[in-house]
Amino acid sequence: MSHSVTRRDFLTHTAQAGAAAGLIDLAFLDQFPAHAADKETPRLVPLSADLEPLVRLIEDTPRNKLIESVARQVRAGTSYQQLLGAVLLAGVRGIQPRPVGFKFHAVLVIHSAHLASLAATDNDRWLPLFWALDNFKNSQAANKTQGDWHMAPVHEAKLPSATQARKRFVDAMDSWDEEGADVAVAALARTAGASEICELFWRYGARDFRDIGHKAIYVANATRTLNTIGWRHAEPVLRSMAYALLEHEGDNPAKREDEKDVIGRENLKRTRQIRQGWTQGKVSAPATTELLAVLRKATPDEASEEVVTLLNKEIAPASIWDALFLGAGELLMRQPGIVGLHCVTSANALRYAFDTSGDEQTRQLMMLQAAAFLTMFRKRMESGKLAELAIDRIEQAELKPEGTAALGEIFRDVSSDRLTAARKTLTLLERKPSALDPLMKEARRLIFAKGNDSHDYKFSSAALEDAYHVTPTWRNRYLASSLFHLRGSGMKDTDLLRRTRAALEAQG
Repeated sequence: MSHSVTRRDFLTHTAQAGAAAGLIDLAFLDQFPAHAADKETPRLVPLSADLEPLVRLIEDTPRNKLIESVARQVRAGTSYQQLLGAVLLAGVRGIQPRPVGFKFHAVLVIHSAHLASLAATDNDRWLPLFWALDNFKNSQAANKTQGDWHMAPVHEAKLPSATQARKRFVDAMDSWDEEGADVAVAALARTAGASEICELFWRYGARDFRDIGHKAIYVANATRTLNTIGWRHAEPVLRSMAYALLEHEGDNPAKREDEKDVIGRENLKRTRQIRQGWTQGKVSAPATTELLAVLRKATPDEASEEVVTLLNKEIAPASIWDALFLGAGELLMRQPGIVGLHCVTSANALRYAFDTSGDEQTRQLMMLQAAAFLTMFRKRMESGKLAELAIDRIEQAELKPEGTAALGEIFRDVSSDRLTAARKTLTLLERKPSALDPLMKEARRLIFAKGNDSHDYKFSSAALEDAYHVTPTWRNRYLASSLFHLRGSGMKDTDLLRRTRAALEAQG
């Protein structure tokens, strides 16, 4: 961006703007924690004492004043980690996680914004978090019009003992028992380790295809954020997560057959057919091409069976994941939009679970579910128009400029012709592999400046992260597909960016 600032400049300009505008003495903020405590009400789940005041500030400050108010807190010493935690917890406490999407993106997107911050230059590092703050206020307003849901304190008298908590949680989740799961997961949060808890949630996040992959996305992104802010904040997050994962339509899913549930049960059985030593095998581009072809036409069962077959033929998991990521990218190319981008973000979540889980069967299940989910995404997309594009057959396009000028041309094309931009990206990366990092940096910079939706952050963080999970043989094609949902330089800057610049530069 042309007006990027360092953290020191950020704080200095904010202080100058406040003084010049004649605001009241900032010393009143010293009393803020006690004031917030006075406003605590029984209907809200209490949060950790160190973050409760900051969460209250985020909850109670009007949207048009929040950026400036939080900037003052940063100036007073609030850390990046504290602000990250507060934004997450404000969403967990004040946004209903059902459906798992829509307004709940205020929570789903937090880790994506954090990944964007980590990959940003020092000048841009705070921008994704300030965007997340503003995004929370939008979701908070939507939540208010839809019943004003808030997380209440847990029923302490109903909590199971530490020795019973795990079994009670599993039983409740298996039987889709909301009240039982709520008290059991609260007990788990207080008595079990993070790894044990994650192992349980990986499977429940991936067991059904409701909410187009958002359940798996929530588990991955929330647990990753907890790894950053600290698991001492886990209890409300895990309660929200369990409640979200139990969302369903109609009768109890445990007592009926539904494609969204059945494939998970069948894939759990299929894991028993996978050979010992399945993590070792040969990387094979032809095997990737073979699975990719199956994904274009298969049923969920057929796609899952093909994964088992390839593993038993001693094909490396890396080649299977290549096909899964390419399949996700291809569906996005064929039908850019909400469903297409969630092919990519769901694959990202399932791959993270695969990488993180220490349970062999869970890791196998993540691959099988990823394959099945892609066919279910495809089926959903077939109600609309699917372009005749194949990710392994797109051709390069002429790209005359070099270096920065080449990136400029590509991202100008994104604004008007995404296929041409993708083909030029393939050209650039094939002739100059070192352009990979500058391409990613420019893509992120444009998200900061022009991203106006949670999906811009969710998608870009997932796609750019997964580029490194794809083997070098296929990486350039996968990255080229990402141009179908990245931001272009010809798109307008966001209103929030203009507001933030104005706040930083006013009277300064």
